[in-house]
Amino acid sequence: MAEEQNGSQVQAADTGPAGPRLWERDHEMRSIEHAVDKLCREYAAGGLKIGELLLFSGMPGIGKTTMLEQARRIAGAREGSTTLFARGSERERKEPFRVLRQLLMPVLGGLDEAERKEVFGSWYNIVAPAIGLASPSGEIERIDPQGIHDGLDFVITQLAPRRAPLVVIVDDLHAVDQESLSWLASFAVRARELPVLLVFAFRHEFEEEALPFARQIKDRAAYKHELVQLNPVSVAAIVHDEFAEADDAFCRQVWAVTAGTPFDTVALVREVREQNLEPIEENSPRLRDLAAAARGQGRDYWLEKLGVTVIRFAWAAALLGTEIKEEVAAAICGQTATQAAESVRVLRRMRVLTSQPDGRLEFVHPLIATSIYQSIPPSTRTGMHGQAATVIENAGGSLLAASRHLLETHPGEGDDAMVRKLRRAAAENLAIGAPGAARRCLERAMNEPPDVDDQAEVLYELACASLLTDPEATANQLRRAIDMEPGLSPDLRVEAVLRLSEVVAHSGDLGGAAALCQDESDHTPEGPGRFRLLVAQLLYTALQRDEEDGPGRAERVRRLAAEVDPDSEAAQPVRVLHAWDLTLQGGGTTEALRAAESALVEGRLPDSLRWTNTTWNFELPALLGLCFAYNDELARAEKLFSSAILDFEIAGWSGAHRGFAYFLMGYARLRRGFLPEAEDFLRRGLRIADRMGTDLPLTWNLAGVMIETLLARGRDQEAWDTAVKYRFQPPYHETALVLPDAATTYGKLLIARGRHQEAAAVLAKVGERLERRGWHSGVHAPWAGHLAVALAEQDLPAARRTAEEAVERARTSGVPSAIGTALRLAAQVRQGAHAVRLLQDAVGWLGRSPASYEHAHALVDLGAALVQVGRSLEAEEHLYQGLELAKHCGADGLEVRARELLATAGLQPSRSAVPAKDTLNPAEQEVARLAARSLPPQRIAEELRLPLGIVKQRLAAVHRKLGTGPDGLADALGLPADDPGQVD
Repeated sequence: MAEEQNGSQVQAADTGPAGPRLWERDHEMRSIEHAVDKLCREYAAGGLKIGELLLFSGMPGIGKTTMLEQARRIAGAREGSTTLFARGSERERKEPFRVLRQLLMPVLGGLDEAERKEVFGSWYNIVAPAIGLASPSGEIERIDPQGIHDGLDFVITQLAPRRAPLVVIVDDLHAVDQESLSWLASFAVRARELPVLLVFAFRHEFEEEALPFARQIKDRAAYKHELVQLNPVSVAAIVHDEFAEADDAFCRQVWAVTAGTPFDTVALVREVREQNLEPIEENSPRLRDLAAAARGQGRDYWLEKLGVTVIRFAWAAALLGTEIKEEVAAAICGQTATQAAESVRVLRRMRVLTSQPDGRLEFVHPLIATSIYQSIPPSTRTGMHGQAATVIENAGGSLLAASRHLLETHPGEGDDAMVRKLRRAAAENLAIGAPGAARRCLERAMNEPPDVDDQAEVLYELACASLLTDPEATANQLRRAIDMEPGLSPDLRVEAVLRLSEVVAHSGDLGGAAALCQDESDHTPEGPGRFRLLVAQLLYTALQRDEEDGPGRAERVRRLAAEVDPDSEAAQPVRVLHAWDLTLQGGGTTEALRAAESALVEGRLPDSLRWTNTTWNFELPALLGLCFAYNDELARAEKLFSSAILDFEIAGWSGAHRGFAYFLMGYARLRRGFLPEAEDFLRRGLRIADRMGTDLPLTWNLAGVMIETLLARGRDQEAWDTAVKYRFQPPYHETALVLPDAATTYGKLLIARGRHQEAAAVLAKVGERLERRGWHSGVHAPWAGHLAVALAEQDLPAARRTAEEAVERARTSGVPSAIGTALRLAAQVRQGAHAVRLLQDAVGWLGRSPASYEHAHALVDLGAALVQVGRSLEAEEHLYQGLELAKHCGADGLEVRARELLATAGLQPSRSAVPAKDTLNPAEQEVARLAARSLPPQRIAEELRLPLGIVKQRLAAVHRKLGTGPDGLADALGLPADDPGQVD
């Protein structure tokens, strides 16, 4: 619960206004007071990054709960502060996000609409269902747990400053549900950046799967207190508080039998009072039996204390855990409202239950709750759990809350209703990002067991519950479901095979994934299912590093694209594959772009190809975006890739999916020449990939583009270190195609290291491999140009022939950036006027492309070549333009080189800034003026009688150079705004 900015005091039951009296806890109390004082003082002084963590640990009954009650009291007394409290429960450990709900619901549920939008941002549909603020969205089948973490991080980062200073207190951390604990562990690190004090208490009884999180929390703590037993003097003081006449020998025996444990000491003293035992030495022998009864607190103990009626209510309360509603507990144990009220009165008088301000009941101490729960006879406990599930559902509760009770019932009766509930509960758990809880529900459903006709389907659902978190378990269960008799329905069988192939492919075995789809398609009747399998087989084959018959597969795709019904949903996936083949073959950018555009619907991804649509998964839209990127339509590619990031965030897919989206956006930014932004996206992706393991295709893709980016920025050593860290070297990934080509990237890295002979060998093999596949794209793998550079020292004639062939192939493709880059590399194996002519041609082509870094590189190279032939005055303008563009790109190494060339030529390495509009060439200015009048590209093309593609290329250069979108063009050009009616 939360005490928000009200200065209220949280007290233990039956204590004075300052809280319960404590013994031998002065050091711990000073620690709490110091931590709260520091938080409030530094926040008042304007501090925001002041988060600290305070830990209390020790054996059961040692006083941890009392210390946290004191922390709540001290923090709650501070004006303006906010205190959030939650408690773990061994009986509720299987209810996902239970502790986070208890912790955050009071404060987040009280936000008004405007503040809610600010605090949640775009994360509401992800976070709100997990913490109980909303029902799971029907649009999201499953959420990656990392997505929940990311969303919670955002929410708490927005919330903390609004409710600061914020004190977050969690008792019994060892009994916190896994979903809440994993986030608390990560938040313990992030809290350093927020005005937050964390106060946690725990026993050293963490389950094995929770140990890593426990260690992370312990390592983060600024203050750690291991509570110890009380000494005899303190125990005597506790006894004398209750019995002023108690003699010293009696007090000493109380200490001996309780070992100085505060909870046991207080419980024993209470037993002495209830037994009317005189506190004198003669009665000391009876203390051991009383202590054993009080400590054990078994069924007989509680039955004697409470009676038959009251104990049943207490049992029902123990089943409910930390948040007990009187009417729900009454329904579970079958008591009327009057009987329940009397039971509560007795339990409060006996110091078993206490009431909270919101009207809910709570056990006075967690050990009492555990004791009462354990006193329930096993058969009775099982029946009451089943009743609890029914009552919670009937009271309007969700299956998420009821499912933990269903898990405690005995399987083996084949109850179809039970199986249906468990399957629905599993679906809800997946929808809030709790696959572990979903698996528990489905495993329990399998043990029921389901009807024989449903078993394969339940097993399939169990496999899907692990899809985002445990690929190995997913694969094993999918294989079992596929092989089971009676088996899956035909449609679900196809779905299971496709899911299995997806898991196999994402693990790196693309050949195995393709074979699975091929084998299943051979036994599947004609129809949509068989077609999906066929397309998946073609996709996974195309994405393999090596392919036996690349041209043959491409021809099959071409025929399929021609034969498929153009109005069917099946048309778009085939068109994507056809566009990819045309792009990689490098036959002509116009045809490749036409095929790519035909896969869109009104310029957008069709529903079947959306990033989170499980019909085709994310590979096909990714290939479509790469088709645009490889053909210099980078704005369209970036639009697709940014929608991937957004779609994955909305769906809560924050693992490999979002890492892959960061790779795509990083690559597009690299191609645009926005190098710092590319590096930022790639580092985010690598952080995700590092969490997932090593040698995955995702890691290789990210590492390859990161190496390219670092080389472009002039950080050659860091690029090499990245290659070493991620083992980015031959034999590369065994089966997966790395984008862009991994071996070409490695060859470029070797050239940067001065190892030209090794680079030549590597790049020559690339050429042989890609020749066999019929792939000649100079964007995917510009191996030939770099091979020419690597050969120049040992065989200049061969280097020149290779460079000329690279230029010819690039011209065949028609991609401006590919032509410009090939020309620039060809100039490196030429000298004098020939090199100048090649570089002038390269600058012209790259000026028409969106590839800013390559354009800057060509400008600087041209300036250097002009200096070498004695044309320094001409070189000046090119070097200045290259310098400015390199600075704009973040190409630090290229910028330094341009300055050095200017200085060597006797020119000033800097000059007054040129207005951005003056960097446009005449052709670009012409297009820019028309675009500033809000004319669309098609109208501009008609007016200037130019191909639409040329207009778009010039517009891309305009936007890049002016640093503005269409709306800001008029202002950037210094033109007056058009009258509303000027453009129809």
